[in-house]
Amino acid sequence: MSAPHAQVERADFDQFMVPNYAPAAFIPVRGQGSRVWDQSGRELVDFSGGIAVNVLGHCHPALVGALTEQASKLWHVSNVFTNEPTLRLAQKLVDATFAERVFFCNSGAEANEAAFKLARRVAHDRFGDEKYEIIAALNSFHGRTLFTVSVGGQAKYSDGFGPKIQGISHIPFNDLDALRAAISDRTCAVVLEPIQGEGGVLLAEQSFLQGARELCDAHNALLIFDEVQSGMGRSGELFAHTHFGVTPDILTSAKSLGGGFPIAAMLTTTDLAKHFSVGVHGTTYGGNPLACAVGCAVMDVVNTRETLDGVKARHQRFRTALERIGQQYGLFSEVRGLGLLIGCVLADAWKGKAKDVLVAAEKEALMVLQAGPDVVRFAPSLVIEEADIDEGLARFERAVVKLTSA
Repeated sequence: MSAPHAQVERADFDQFMVPNYAPAAFIPVRGQGSRVWDQSGRELVDFSGGIAVNVLGHCHPALVGALTEQASKLWHVSNVFTNEPTLRLAQKLVDATFAERVFFCNSGAEANEAAFKLARRVAHDRFGDEKYEIIAALNSFHGRTLFTVSVGGQAKYSDGFGPKIQGISHIPFNDLDALRAAISDRTCAVVLEPIQGEGGVLLAEQSFLQGARELCDAHNALLIFDEVQSGMGRSGELFAHTHFGVTPDILTSAKSLGGGFPIAAMLTTTDLAKHFSVGVHGTTYGGNPLACAVGCAVMDVVNTRETLDGVKARHQRFRTALERIGQQYGLFSEVRGLGLLIGCVLADAWKGKAKDVLVAAEKEALMVLQAGPDVVRFAPSLVIEEADIDEGLARFERAVVKLTSA
C-alpha cells in the first residue's frame, strides 16, 4: 500500500518555490470537462483552459485513453531511436498542413528557438554570415529563452539578463510600411503571430500578412508564423493563418497540441529542413512517445469539421453575451478575437484593471485570463458544453455587477 500524500497548502508555494509566479489563493486538484474543483471541494467553471492549452478540457476520455495505453507500452527511448507515436503524429501534421517535415520538442519557446535557429542556419548556408537579422512585432510573445525573449519585443521580459541576441528589430504590429522600411537583404526571417495572444488578442490584418509574405519573398527571407496560442483549432480552423490565405515557411505549434501534456512542434518544408542535418539541433525529450500519443488523439478530435465548426458557433455565443455585458456595465470598449481566443478590451475607466476582473471572477467561481493589463482573455476548451458557457457567463456577469457597483 502506498504512503498517503503529504498535506500541502498554498502557503507552501511561498516557502518552497522560486517566486517568479504569483498563483491564485486556491489550489485546483481535479478537473472534468470545463469544471475544476479545488482543495475545499469548491467547483469552478474554467474559461482559461490552462492559458489556451486544455483544448479538449480536463480529462477528455480520448486523451486519458491514449496516455494510459501508451504509458503501459513505452515512455522514452531518446532520439537515438525513433518511435511509433512520433511518426504517426508527424504524418498527421504533414497531412493537415503545408508542411513536409516536423521537429518535435516540449514547449512553444523551444519550437520558436528551433524556428529562429533554422532561419539563421538556412540564411548562413545559402547567403553567408551577413544575413542573420530577424524582424518581429512589438508586443509579441515568443517564449522565455534568451533568444525568444529578445525576439519578443517586450522589454519587461528581456531586460536585465545581460547582452541581448544581436540582429533583432521590431516594428508595430499591422504596420506594413514599417516592415517595408525595416526589411533588407540582411533579413533572414520575419516572425509574426497571426493573432497576438499575450499582446492583447490582436488579429493581424489580411493586407499585413500578405504584404509580409511578398516582402519576404522579395528579400529571400523566411516567413515564420508563431501559432503556439492561435493554433490547433482555437481560431475555428486548425491553424489561424489559413483564415488569411497566407502560407508561412515555418510554423510553430505547442500549447493545445498536447491538450495539457507538454509537447511542441516546428513545421516546415523539406527544402528548409535539410539545413538541420544530423547534429545541428536536438532535444532530449522531443518526440517523447507519451506526448506524441496524446498529440495524435488531440489531432483526431480537433481536426474534424464538427469540432472546428463548433468552435465558430461557441465564439458567437461568447461574443453576444460579452458584448452585452460590456455595454451594459460600461466595462468593455471592444470584444475581439477569433474562435475561442477572445479578448475583451477594457473601457477607459477600467484601463489597467484586468487583474481586478480576474479576482472578481474567481470570487464567483470562474477562471478567466488577462492579456496585458487592459484585456480580459477567454481561452476555454474547444468542446466546452453550452451549459458550461452559459453558467460561466452568468458567474462572470455577477462578478462584473459587484466590481462595477463597488
